[in-house]
Amino acid sequence: MPFLPISTDEINGSVDFVLVTGDAYVDHPSFGAAIISRVLESYGYTVAIIAQPNWKTTDDFERFGRPRLGFLVTGGNIDSMVSHYTVALHKRKQDAYSAGGAVGKRPNRASIVYSNKIREAYKDVPIILGGLEASLRRLAHYDYWDNAVRRSILLDSAADLIVYGMGEKPITEIAEALAAGLSVEDITFVAGTVFKCRDVSQLSFSQKPIFLPPFKVIKDPTASGKKEYARSFLVQNGNTDFNNARVLIEDYANHFVVQNVPAAPMTMSEMDRVYALPYMRSYHPIYEKEGGVPAIEEVKFSITANRGCFGGCNFCSLNFHQGRIVQARSHKAIIAEARNFIHDPSFKGYIHDVGGPTANFRRPSCDNNKPCKRQCLTPTPCPNLRYDHSDYLKLLKSLREIPRIKKVFIRSGIRFDYLMNDPRGGVFLQELCAHHISGRLKVAPEHVSAKVLQKMGKPDFSEYKKFAAAFAEINKGLGKEQYLVPYLMSSHPGCTLNDAIELAEYLQSENAKPEQVQDFYPTPGTLSTCMYYTGLDPHTMKRVFVPKTQREKTTQRALIQYRLPTNYEIVKNALIQAGRKDLIGHHPRALIRPAKITKVVKKPPKKRR
Repeated sequence: MPFLPISTDEINGSVDFVLVTGDAYVDHPSFGAAIISRVLESYGYTVAIIAQPNWKTTDDFERFGRPRLGFLVTGGNIDSMVSHYTVALHKRKQDAYSAGGAVGKRPNRASIVYSNKIREAYKDVPIILGGLEASLRRLAHYDYWDNAVRRSILLDSAADLIVYGMGEKPITEIAEALAAGLSVEDITFVAGTVFKCRDVSQLSFSQKPIFLPPFKVIKDPTASGKKEYARSFLVQNGNTDFNNARVLIEDYANHFVVQNVPAAPMTMSEMDRVYALPYMRSYHPIYEKEGGVPAIEEVKFSITANRGCFGGCNFCSLNFHQGRIVQARSHKAIIAEARNFIHDPSFKGYIHDVGGPTANFRRPSCDNNKPCKRQCLTPTPCPNLRYDHSDYLKLLKSLREIPRIKKVFIRSGIRFDYLMNDPRGGVFLQELCAHHISGRLKVAPEHVSAKVLQKMGKPDFSEYKKFAAAFAEINKGLGKEQYLVPYLMSSHPGCTLNDAIELAEYLQSENAKPEQVQDFYPTPGTLSTCMYYTGLDPHTMKRVFVPKTQREKTTQRALIQYRLPTNYEIVKNALIQAGRKDLIGHHPRALIRPAKITKVVKKPPKKRR
């Protein structure tokens, strides 16, 4: 099966859909554009691809003419603004989703720009937005780059619909409706979509919808406006599970933006079908001369085993995008995918990952199908939470036994608190250390301060210490030298200077030299971003300290990497400011040594002749 058409030479007549993406064209199931296009193709629709078009004119968007059913638009696998800018708002020097890693191949706010260009070329063609950028911006949202609340991307893009979350089910339902002759304005009934209308009184709902605070209220940057924004986001965040969510309506004075309930999760057989479609599993050959597309390197021989995450980290958008309900593929389907790797000439015998958002989640958190707003793991594990690593262990063992498979790595996140609370978690950890890592395992404790971890939605640090001790003990028994690589985050809402120093003290006590440090990045769709903007914890409406200035952020990051000579002055000034001069000295607990005083030796004056 070839790549989908990217030029008119490859098609006869018109196409049903034209998919426009901000990424280079990679036909691999780790790329949303590839999944959606192959799903539609599998149902008999023709799809053409326009990857990274020139957005300065309408020429590229008119390449295939007007599609029979509509345009599908995505900014790419990640938000275009995150793709372009670091958290310090510096321009990135590489774009892994572009050929050769080149920057500048897509515009800022790609979904908006592409949609407006399409609307310029075709006044009344249906335009459906999808992908992460649109999904997380589907309602009014705080935008870090503007430092303001922006309205729904549906309005700024002039698109007709947003497909949010994982879009296979909604997009096929939309395609069927369009193919049946239904006007896109009348497609208001599809779960997992957002639409706009002038009059909501004409709509019918199975249960009473929730009216969110109007946009004019939450865009107000005053304290009262921010309080309403926090309340609005909390409602949105609590309506991401398909089995208990309600329709949300946002008032924009002249019209309404309506979010339907989330689409139902896919069954195991439905997921198996999606990932068994005939992907080429590589980038299009047109990028070969530029060195290919870097983003494929880590995922080409990786396997998506599950979706959804009930971890509940406040700084993560997974809850808002994929939802909490875990969906998994069958062993048979995953093993078949792995066996196909063997026939690829570039396969060296190493499967890079078998996982998903959280690798050791292979089933829903519990059997409770009733409405539930409780977090599954924090602040303490829910009594109804089911712990089970047996299915995952069986899968990994089956993959290891495939001829010509040398190693099966797990590089997705491991939720260590879930593992440690499983009475049989030690069996999984033993297998993990023995077979599925190569010297280093990445884990995400994020911080040590109880106050900060609570704001992050992470478990108490004692859980990580238990895990680290068990990891060390098992590796000692195996005779292996393997290490944990902890991910740490600086400048998260709630993290004060004293909290940052507490983390530095822990690292010093462990003689740790962290390589992975991430400043908190306020991206749309997370509860932490809501705290960053409003200065409020939406759950309690109490004030939260937020490190916002560049000096505060630089200081917190420097404290984590206090050993670097370039951070010496920053760390010294921070310790003095915090009244912690006790950490400057030559004793074992000191973070830094006192500055050396260089004596200035005066030269005697020259004698006059």
